[in-house]
Amino acid sequence: MAGAAVFDVDGTLTDTNHLHVVAWWEAFRQAGHTVPMPDIHRAVGLGSGDLIERLLGADRDTEQDESISSAHTVLYATYFDRLPAFRGAGELLRTLAGRDWRVVLATSASGAELAALRRAVDADEAIQDTASSDDVDRGKPSAEPVELACRLAGVTPEQAVFVGDTVWDMEAATRAGVRAVALLSGGIPRADLERAGAEAVYRDVADLLDHLEDSPFGPGPGPG
Repeated sequence: MAGAAVFDVDGTLTDTNHLHVVAWWEAFRQAGHTVPMPDIHRAVGLGSGDLIERLLGADRDTEQDESISSAHTVLYATYFDRLPAFRGAGELLRTLAGRDWRVVLATSASGAELAALRRAVDADEAIQDTASSDDVDRGKPSAEPVELACRLAGVTPEQAVFVGDTVWDMEAATRAGVRAVALLSGGIPRADLERAGAEAVYRDVADLLDHLEDSPFGPGPGPG
């Protein structure tokens, strides 16, 4: 076994970060808050509670949290039938599975949203398991989702590589002791990703697939 290939989904395998931004912006607007879209963009990847606190502050009216989160869920669900996967996403997962990597998703998505994302990626045969927000107490940047993914794959952190697109992904991987690979497809600057712990940075999944031999997934020294 080569090890575990742990993947974030939004912004990594699917081109959905900006859909989340628009849905969150509207959810905040409906609750009477004007939140700049660039601020929302940088918070995407956090769990709902952490995202709301980051954007509205700890002194906000927390009684609004549930309604804001629910509004985002309803708004984002309008895209479920047409969520776009990045070119090469499914092929990358199938290629890694074919090389004996255990592919596990680590995502804040769950339920119908996760099902829609998996349909978009269209590589279920390559995915061994999923660590979703339903399975952990704390989402990224906590190490918990990545640690759970390693346990599901039956590997140690040293045998895993995590691929994500946000600062929160890189911080979660680093805290879990897992090698972190960053993609620029989520719209976060390279310098921010490297500062958060990215060992290697690629444009998107297609670029990572094209350079797989020279990546942390290559045949050289690495997991396993």
